[in-house]
Amino acid sequence: MTVVSTTERPNAATEAERHGPRSAALRTLLRNRLARTALAFLALLLLTAVLAPLFAPADPNAQDLLMRLRPPAWQSGGSGAHPLGTDQLGRDMLSRVVYGTRVSLLVGAGAAVLAGVVGTVVGLAAGFFGGWLDRVLMRLADIQLAFPPILLALAIVGFLGSGLWYVILVLGFTGWVSYARVVRSEVLSLRSRDFITEARAIGVTDGAIMRRHLLPNVMAPLATIATLHVAAAIVAEASLSYLGLGVPKETVTWGSMLADGQLYLGTSWWVAVFPGVALMLTSLAINITGDALRDVADPKAYRR
Repeated sequence: MTVVSTTERPNAATEAERHGPRSAALRTLLRNRLARTALAFLALLLLTAVLAPLFAPADPNAQDLLMRLRPPAWQSGGSGAHPLGTDQLGRDMLSRVVYGTRVSLLVGAGAAVLAGVVGTVVGLAAGFFGGWLDRVLMRLADIQLAFPPILLALAIVGFLGSGLWYVILVLGFTGWVSYARVVRSEVLSLRSRDFITEARAIGVTDGAIMRRHLLPNVMAPLATIATLHVAAAIVAEASLSYLGLGVPKETVTWGSMLADGQLYLGTSWWVAVFPGVALMLTSLAINITGDALRDVADPKAYRR
């Protein structure tokens, strides 16, 4: 007989069984130092977006040509009133970067939610009902995948016109395919399971089965895809704004700031560098969080 010492530390699987999968997943996520740093940065970013008037030292669109192209405060000629300097129209760079956070997070979250809702509905219907509906929906997905997302977004925005909500709609409706494919594959593996068969046997409707039994089982991969899609949507919005096809010029965005600053890279680097750094760090933090969520969603993660 093998005797197991009671002083042995329980493994991750035992902890998951004792405390539940949610608490085990949270502990797995928080043990990742890089993920903790990314989450802290995203929390600060969200706080900055919500409280932008408190963090911004000036009106982001207020012009002062006498203060144009002033360097950051730590360089010669800089001013403490403009910690990150000013742009070609004398607008405060820190204020513009802070207010640009609002637009980027709103576009990223809005596009991810819209694409997630559309893709989840399509994936559930295709995977659960199968047959001709599955074939039609998946062929529509294949047709959309044939077009590069940014080119499709450019064409639609060029046709509809610029505007914040137009950009969210376009990025949402061009990003549903990845959600639909993942949900469909999960539903195909779940629909023949015993709990689905038993639910049908006792008369549970198809809608209730999809809502109560299938949807909760696909939320983990959906959360991972949504997180990564937020970063992709933020970059796509910046690309559209850089090309002048995103939100209106009077709305501060990191992409439009990059477009304005490209002409001054040789003389006034801060006009383009600061919004570029903000865009890079935000996308990096979101992608790191998405990778961590993917590891947590993997059942094998608890046994490492």
